Formats: sequence, C-alpha cells, structure tokens
Amino acid sequence: MTELGSPTLGAAFLPDWLNPAVFLNDPALAPWVVLIVCGIVFAETGLLVGFFLPGDSMLFTVGMLIATGTIHVPLWLFALCIFVCAFAGDQTGYVIGQKSGPAIFKKPDSRFFSQKNVEHAHNFFERFGGRAVILARFVPVVRTFVPVVAGVAKMNHKTFIFFNLIGAMLWGVGVTMLGYWLGQFAWIEDNIDLIFILIVFISVIPIGVELLKAFMSGKKNRTNSNGSLED
Repeated sequence: MTELGSPTLGAAFLPDWLNPAVFLNDPALAPWVVLIVCGIVFAETGLLVGFFLPGDSMLFTVGMLIATGTIHVPLWLFALCIFVCAFAGDQTGYVIGQKSGPAIFKKPDSRFFSQKNVEHAHNFFERFGGRAVILARFVPVVRTFVPVVAGVAKMNHKTFIFFNLIGAMLWGVGVTMLGYWLGQFAWIEDNIDLIFILIVFISVIPIGVELLKAFMSGKKNRTNSNGSLED
C-alpha cells in the first residue's frame, strides 16, 4: 500500500500533526495508534478544548488503514474502543455542563474557547432537542459543545444516555466501518481528500432535512394563521 501522506485538498488545511493521513502513517506512533485515536475521540467529544480535532477524517482513515493492513489491529477491537471513548466523551461533556451550569455561557473568549461555538451549539440543541445529541456527532465543533449544552439545560440523564449510545454507534463505529469498507478500493485511497469532503457533505444531510422540515412546518403554520391565505 502507498502511504496516505500526500494530501491535496481537504487535509491541506491541517498541520501534519493534525492530518490523519500523515500522523497515522508515522511508524514511531504505530504501537500507540489505538490509544492516540481513542484519546483524540474522547478529547473532541468530552473536553471543551478538543473542538479543533479531526474526528471524522481520522476515524475514516483508520478504517482504511486497518482494511489495507497498515494498522495491525482487529477491526472489532478498534470499533469497540472507539465506541466506548465516544460514549464516555459525551458523558463527560454532559457532566461538565451539568456541574458548571450557566458559567459556560459567561466564560470569556480565549485562544481555545469561543462563546460563538457555545452559542451555535445552544441554538443547534434548541432546534433539534434530543436528536441534537446524535446529529451533532457529525458536525465538527458542534459535537464538542452540544453535550455540554445538554448538561447546562439539565436534559434528562437517561434520555441523554439513550441518544448518546446511538450517536456513539453511528458516528464512532459507523465512520470507521465506512472507511474500512471503502478502503478496499484503490480509487478511494488515491482520492482521500475528496472523500473527506464527501463525508462532511453527507453528514450534514440529516441536518439539512430537519431544517427544511422545520422551515416548511413554520411556513404552513404562518399560512394557516392568516385567514386571507386559507382556501
């Protein structure tokens, strides 16, 4: 297999230490790949400072590298580890929000923290409710802050756990399995950056559908509330 170390488009925006196509091919890191990836997944989903980490592309790349034998880890073991870390990450974020409460919304901007990110996540949560816990998994930055916002909003913990389990499975295991399956095709390896962009595009489709439904519902309600527009 040729290395995935020559990104051309999407990964060009990332430094080498954040580009999965580069650091996952580093022989020095090979014995620690599982721990490194699990740590990144946990930090991105459970710690406020992890919003910039490349979760989607990393999971997809690992799936590809397992499929081609570059990473010698059983797929089921890696998927299990990712599922646990993704679930634990969101649970940690929920606890942070639950314990910190409104202080999260008053925290001043810093190099690694922006109130805009919290506000975007809050609006996302308000619009989609419990489903936001699942949908946010597929949206960079938002997936870091939505669990925190859910904790701040004191979302029922059992309900949060339910949605968290589904989200961890669909995102953590699903994206890895997709990379594993597609990694068996040479064309995918040669066009890895286009695939990363496609992943982002596909991941926002459910959100687009929900937004369209909300828009159509709001338009219908406005029409029905105006007697002059009714039949």
